[in-house]
Amino acid sequence: MPPRAKKPVESPESVPAAAPTPATATKPKAPAKPRAPRAPRKPAAPKAAPVVEAAPVAEAPPPKRVPPTVGSRPLGRIPVADVFPLVDDGTRPSKSVVGEEFDITATVYREGHDAVNANVVLTAPDGATTTLPMRCINPGLDHWTVTVSAPAEGLWSYRVEGWSDPYGTWHHDATIKVAADVDTEVMLEEGARVLERALASIEHTPEQAAVLHDAIWKLRDVSHSPGNRLRGGVSTAVEQEMAARPLRDYVTASPDYPWLVERERALYGAWYEFFPRSEGCRFDEATGLWQTGTFATAAERLPAVAEMGFDVIYLTPIHPIGRVNRKGPNNTLIVDEHDPGSPYAIGAAEGGHDAIHPELGTFADFDAFVARARELGLEVALDIALQCAPDHPWVAEHPEWFTTRNDGTIAYAENPPKKYQDIYPLNFDNDPQGIYAEVRRVIQVWLDHGVRIFRVDNPHTKPVEFWEWLIGDVALDYPETIWLAEAFTRPAMMHGLGKIGFQQSYTYYAWRNEKWDLESYCQELARDSAHYMRPSFWPTTHDILTPYMTNGGPAAWKLRAALAATLVPTYGIYAGYELMEAEPRPGAQEQIDNEKYEFKNRHWEDYEQYGPKAGQSIGWWLALVNRIRREHPALHWLRNLRFHNAENSHVMVFSKRRVLPDGTDDTIIVVANLDPHHNQASWFHLNMPELGLGWDDSFPAHDLVTGATWHWSQHNWSYLGPDNEPIHIVRVGRY
Repeated sequence: MPPRAKKPVESPESVPAAAPTPATATKPKAPAKPRAPRAPRKPAAPKAAPVVEAAPVAEAPPPKRVPPTVGSRPLGRIPVADVFPLVDDGTRPSKSVVGEEFDITATVYREGHDAVNANVVLTAPDGATTTLPMRCINPGLDHWTVTVSAPAEGLWSYRVEGWSDPYGTWHHDATIKVAADVDTEVMLEEGARVLERALASIEHTPEQAAVLHDAIWKLRDVSHSPGNRLRGGVSTAVEQEMAARPLRDYVTASPDYPWLVERERALYGAWYEFFPRSEGCRFDEATGLWQTGTFATAAERLPAVAEMGFDVIYLTPIHPIGRVNRKGPNNTLIVDEHDPGSPYAIGAAEGGHDAIHPELGTFADFDAFVARARELGLEVALDIALQCAPDHPWVAEHPEWFTTRNDGTIAYAENPPKKYQDIYPLNFDNDPQGIYAEVRRVIQVWLDHGVRIFRVDNPHTKPVEFWEWLIGDVALDYPETIWLAEAFTRPAMMHGLGKIGFQQSYTYYAWRNEKWDLESYCQELARDSAHYMRPSFWPTTHDILTPYMTNGGPAAWKLRAALAATLVPTYGIYAGYELMEAEPRPGAQEQIDNEKYEFKNRHWEDYEQYGPKAGQSIGWWLALVNRIRREHPALHWLRNLRFHNAENSHVMVFSKRRVLPDGTDDTIIVVANLDPHHNQASWFHLNMPELGLGWDDSFPAHDLVTGATWHWSQHNWSYLGPDNEPIHIVRVGRY
């Protein structure tokens, strides 16, 4: 039998563990009818062993080859494991915004005692790559990390590479052996040869190469002592050169994991919600009827919203409102013919989701509103509620899009004990292709009129795969589009919506009032899920008024807005928040005389200077908080949230720190009294390294709320409450 040909020896650099999978984006299509699953393929029989000459003595048959575990990926020569962040094992992209920093971590290890090293390779949308060295933060557990960010939007990817470090291995061994005079000449020669390999296999400029040539000459210069020769090979210059252009053996790469980089508004922004029909509405005493506001009158409110420092003006639905089963005040079935109905009961003879309520104006009026908002630095967010009034055109044209009950009637929406007889939910299972295509057409209407932010009503009541398709399809042509999920529901669904494309999500913030609850929840949001679900904090909404807000007085309203604005980068309020509208409907955690079912003229002019209600609005407070947010980029991020220890259970302390591109250190500390009824005093203890300071350092603490400045160090005392202010927002200075 002729001898087998030997397999060519590959250089260590050319032996990756697995070919990286580039991240690509393809245009999703409306789903077809599901196919029956294929029967699993029968494993191929192992190849027969080659025929060989009979041996003179019978031997046991060779052992059969055991096939690898189905779906497994070989570890490779230098195992790379536990890469974080990943979304659904890397099948969906992690998220960040331009310039946002986060840590990529991994476990990288090898057998024996040779040195191992790791790096991260970032691949830009145009294919350009950047390699960043990782550092081992726990040698005993082989944990590696590096902080990364992206300078531009688009679909990026990252992978972790582990490799054997010949120079690091030699450096460690030679330092020990030469000092002990063990194999001295051998170790010095090995060092010279390692550096020669680096010169031969890695491109260097003449200046870079000179550093290594000089080290090689010193290592072999027998006219000097072994200690001096060794120092030539382990000098700072050589270490820096080998770190910048390392010699890498047995490079093993993880897969390339997708990473979506979006514009800053996907992470940071202050939202203000109003009902356009209420802005400028008035009650006619002569006729006893309400006159609706319009886009033109609503635009007159925009300067005040902009002056308070908000970034997004969010409009509840602006479409025609159904007349069949229209609701009266406070969701009652007692209706006057002039009641406006709920804007969430969408559709009437005048049109559906692609139409504008004629009383608000025309598309030209809407375009003028959007343009005026843009002039003032505001983006317009539109509410998308995929449900229909009984007289929506879709009901007559596509009755198959709804659920028909046994008695032949169409099922209306329910959230027991609440009933919404004026709303028919869509049934996506009846005609998914038809519904998908029609909704995509509707979204295009509003994209064509300048809308790039959509707040989606109850997305958790629609198929997750529908949102994945819709958001992905829109992103192909309008990647700047932002989707906010109004999903007060089970955690799995909220997390799933974030993973498949929603940039932002409502949260449980309104119901988290205790210190332990807030800290635990915010740590989860800022660490465990921040790479796919960005929280939006709302102290109240037009549907939610918690007992904390009902009973807490001005301290509660000021505190909850300030906490929302500083704990997370995106927060929002509903019009009327600045007036502290706190009267609930009996038996419910929502506003009395809910604006969803009636007009509300708040007479904003009464709260202006010299007006009859001057001083009764906290609009100035919201303006102060928003100004602080804009002036301090540390508050624009989520993953930099850190909590500190306060001895009083009613007092919460947290910080955010960010080093800006120019090297400026922006650090904010927030000290909050969560008890709106009583003043609270507390000692609190700062984790100084989290502030970029030493444990024994001190610093000037400038309160951005009151203007006071104190001298703070690790241990400090505060006194906060309704008698002064409920919160300190402190800028950390430097002596």
